[in-house]
Amino acid sequence: MARPLDELPKAHLHLHFTGSMRHATLLELAREQGVHLPDALVQEWPPKLRATDERGWFRFQRLYDIARSVLRREQDVYRLLREAAEDEAAEGSRWLEIQVDPSGYAQRFGGLTETLELVLDAAGRAADSTGVGIGVIVGANRTRHPLDAKTLARLATQYADRGVVGFGLSNDERRGRARDFDGAFRIAKRGGLLAVPHGGELSGAASVAECVDDLDADRVGHGIRSAESERLMERLADRQIACEVCPTSNVGLGVAQEAGDVPVRRLFEAGVPIALGADDPLLFGARLLPQYELAREVYGFADAEIAELARQSIRSSAAPESYKKELLSGVDSWLVNEG
Repeated sequence: MARPLDELPKAHLHLHFTGSMRHATLLELAREQGVHLPDALVQEWPPKLRATDERGWFRFQRLYDIARSVLRREQDVYRLLREAAEDEAAEGSRWLEIQVDPSGYAQRFGGLTETLELVLDAAGRAADSTGVGIGVIVGANRTRHPLDAKTLARLATQYADRGVVGFGLSNDERRGRARDFDGAFRIAKRGGLLAVPHGGELSGAASVAECVDDLDADRVGHGIRSAESERLMERLADRQIACEVCPTSNVGLGVAQEAGDVPVRRLFEAGVPIALGADDPLLFGARLLPQYELAREVYGFADAEIAELARQSIRSSAAPESYKKELLSGVDSWLVNEG
């Protein structure tokens, strides 16, 4: 009998704030507030997406913005984070790092600082009620001016000891190079935050290299295109820079035709640390546990290898060292159990 994957302690390091919303919650909030949802978010959910061309990415962003629009009240933010933490707990995730760009909510919640404080308070309450540790990553938008990213980096460092654990960079990497945001990442790193930019999803290995060379990345969001360069994989392995690999998302956006095309096995065997992630379950229809199921059923990982994936996610996290040790011990116990 296979060991139950939902009992394997793990860390979830690639989850976006809006995209973490339950589909049922989206429908309920939209109904309450009179927000019309397109068929792609109702009858045809999860939507059929393909973001490898500009039109496809625009459609993805449009659906994302519509989903964001239903979060209008502080109670909605508390609900989203509580439900996200409950879902993590149900899947065996014991540490969550959730990424949010406060700019997307600043107008409705009183400003950047007020929005971040709201998210942090909601994260703290969710952690207390579920037992899942939660760190917040402040994410900048690479389609906006680098000065905006610097503003967010300064804000993030002010809360480095109050729940913010990292600084990220997301959105279409074809429209904003990583190196243009080096100033913001220097601010974040000086403030003690992890550097966790996206790269190597819609653009190739060079995008990942820029994240490493110009932003001093501790982890890379996605990073799967690293597999196109043996030398780059060697560098990631040598420096133990994790790739936050999100197979369902890669397929959902058309980066890979099917799950088997995502180079999880290739990266793993090259020694690149991997932290499996769900990215945006609201749009891709799958949370964290199905990514581990893919590791077993599609990528052919034995339980010892799956346990190592969980360890890599924990080691690559910003969780306190004492908590990491506790979780790693739990992974060992899971592996000893014969199922």
